[in-house]
Amino acid sequence: MTVTDLFAGEIATELMKMLLAISRKSCLCRSSAEQLMSSIGELLPIIEEIKYSGVELSAHRQFQLDRFSRALREGLELSHKILASPRWNVYKNLQLARKMERLEKTVSRFLEGLIPVHVLADVHHMRFESAERFDRLEQKLGAMVIGGGGGGWVEEAVKRVEEEERWRESSLVSFGVALDLGKKKVKETVVERDDLGVVGICGIGGSGKTTLARELCKDDQVRSYFNDRILFLTVSQSPNVEQLRAKIWGYIMGNDNLAANYLIPQYKLQYEWKIGARTLVVLDDVWTLPVLEKLIFPGCKILVVSRFKFPSVIKATYEVELLTKDESLSLFCHSAFGQKSIPPPANESLVKQVVSECKGLPLALKVIGASLRDRSEMFWASAKNRLSRGEPVSEPHENKLLERMAISVGFLSDKVRECFLDLGSFPEDRKIPLDILISIWVQMHDIDEEDAFAILVELSEKNLLTLVKDERAGDMYSSCLFSVTQHDVLRDLALHSSNRGLINERRRLLMPRRETELPKEWERNSDQPFNCRIVSIHTGEMREMDWFQMDFPKAEVLILNFSSKEYFLPPFIDNMPKLRVLIVINHSTANAALQNFSVFTNLAMLKSLWLEKVTIPQFSENSVPLKNLRKMSIVLCKVNSRLDQSGMNMPELFPCLSELTIDHCDDLVELPSSICGMRSLKALSVTNCHGLSELPADLGRLENLLILRLYACPNLKMLPRDINKLDRLKYLDISQCVNVACLPEGMGKLESLEKIDMSECSQIRNLPKSAASLKSLRRVVCDEDVSWLWRDVEKAIPDLHIQIVEKSFNLDWLNE
Repeated sequence: MTVTDLFAGEIATELMKMLLAISRKSCLCRSSAEQLMSSIGELLPIIEEIKYSGVELSAHRQFQLDRFSRALREGLELSHKILASPRWNVYKNLQLARKMERLEKTVSRFLEGLIPVHVLADVHHMRFESAERFDRLEQKLGAMVIGGGGGGWVEEAVKRVEEEERWRESSLVSFGVALDLGKKKVKETVVERDDLGVVGICGIGGSGKTTLARELCKDDQVRSYFNDRILFLTVSQSPNVEQLRAKIWGYIMGNDNLAANYLIPQYKLQYEWKIGARTLVVLDDVWTLPVLEKLIFPGCKILVVSRFKFPSVIKATYEVELLTKDESLSLFCHSAFGQKSIPPPANESLVKQVVSECKGLPLALKVIGASLRDRSEMFWASAKNRLSRGEPVSEPHENKLLERMAISVGFLSDKVRECFLDLGSFPEDRKIPLDILISIWVQMHDIDEEDAFAILVELSEKNLLTLVKDERAGDMYSSCLFSVTQHDVLRDLALHSSNRGLINERRRLLMPRRETELPKEWERNSDQPFNCRIVSIHTGEMREMDWFQMDFPKAEVLILNFSSKEYFLPPFIDNMPKLRVLIVINHSTANAALQNFSVFTNLAMLKSLWLEKVTIPQFSENSVPLKNLRKMSIVLCKVNSRLDQSGMNMPELFPCLSELTIDHCDDLVELPSSICGMRSLKALSVTNCHGLSELPADLGRLENLLILRLYACPNLKMLPRDINKLDRLKYLDISQCVNVACLPEGMGKLESLEKIDMSECSQIRNLPKSAASLKSLRRVVCDEDVSWLWRDVEKAIPDLHIQIVEKSFNLDWLNE
């Protein structure tokens, strides 16, 4: 029994129906049945979180959930017996009533103890990407506060994302004849052709292949045929094949917790799959036949989405058709004018000529249309002439498509265009953490965070990137998650534009995809300095001998993406005297041990450091201070108490640090006391750290702290009294700290506090009397059953807004 069996099946749904029937029929069991319904209702939001987060639970968590699953199954069997028992058999009904009471107590104990403390934290494994980044911007952007009054860039950008999604869904019918036809044809091969184990969708970049595949997965007939057993995976040019294989096999066999290095027995491939349920596996963005062959499993239907055909494996492939003239015009007009047709003031003939040059390609229509929005007629005429000099889209299409798309980048201002080209520095098909992107733009282009975010919004408006909003089901959380994604073709365009000219003179030195070693071209030209400002490397494991000497006298940003358990930091970091931003991200399933950490001694100019899924190296008393470091993020790392070593003095190592983020570091038990000496710290975020149980008693020494986030730290039970000395604190977030029982008595001394987020802090039953003294407080986010505590405070602070986070107990999603 796995978590998938428990939550994706119909145990909870069926049991709720049975309990409802019992509460109406059996007087003896009515009370227990109603209490069970309430308890299981509390479980449903967590079910939703697990369903939508895709998180993999540990073996220990899984064992605990398996026990709970068995209890629910026993409850289902017991419910059948109660409903079948005649009313005249009083003795039997009494026995069943006692069993129902025992079951109710078992479920209640489980929910009161295990679920809130462990599972509720586990299911937010993917929240680290962007949530806390926006709150930092709030302090500088004022009107940009999400959900705050007065609008602002962030709120408007969010609205545009929502409107774009609604428009896209409503317009599938109006300009989606090709989409409907494609869905019908693909559905025939997926549902009606049992003789075809592998089918395909192919088309040029930007033609809507992925959109078609996703719409197919939403189709009621397809979902019914596969009993909602549909797995959608993005493969990309640089896939972790073993991890993908383990994920597919685990999904087929009902075990989502297989390690990436799990060895799949061959006999199972030949026999055990025959007893499994129907399963559809969608492999999106497949590039090579060898990779595809490793991801094909018998016993399930495979849908391959690719720019290429693989006739040796795929016997039925649907080629995506480009849009018709009417469909093209509708899509283009939406991007250019915000409506489905040409508005009266526009030059109809000119608009149609530009649309014609886009050759029915959806991505080109969206991007070029957005680039011409609010431009003069002369500007449109110039664009039409430049487009007409290009050749028609044909096979091979890539260069011609990029030439067409390049016109949109040409319309950007110099600084915005450079920011767009920076996006080519990141791996394909991965969300870009907002904090990383903003840090790079601030340091590279000499702008502040407000300007960086304004550029982000402009690129989003031009359809050159996508702001992703991941809103949890049931509106359980007061904040939305944001990240940045980019279509493969747009990333190709950024790479295409960045890779022009002599390699030693390029502004960016980039590896387009993961390789086993550095490019040979780099080695051939390593006798001369590289004058790039950004270096992006994507490899597997790197040892000392795998690097060669390179000089980067002007490099300001180094991005290291890798997948391995050990990684030797490049020695040429010593030759980067101007390095300001260092990003180290391990994409492996296990944390990596970093070697050659001594290179940090020469990073005198470093201002931003991001470490992800690595083991934090040992600091020594002789470690050289990073005197210019302003921002440090430690994400999914193993800290092993190394942040609080006896010989480590954080104020001396990081004397100017203003923002510190520690996220998803499970082995962090106690926040280092030396942090309290970091007088320059303005933002401290300790989030999703499940083991954190205690904060330093002298936290109030952080006299310049503006933001304190302690989100989803379930073992934390109290805030130190000293927190009342943070008289400059503007934002306090303790949401999902489910065991925090009270707020500090003297919290009224926090005279600058403007916002408190205490959603899902159910243990808090009263507020300190001094809360009414929080004259700067403008917003409190909390659950409904806690909101009443703030009503008296609301009378004392007229401008206070209490935002209630509603919980949804809707069962409908289980039947989607």
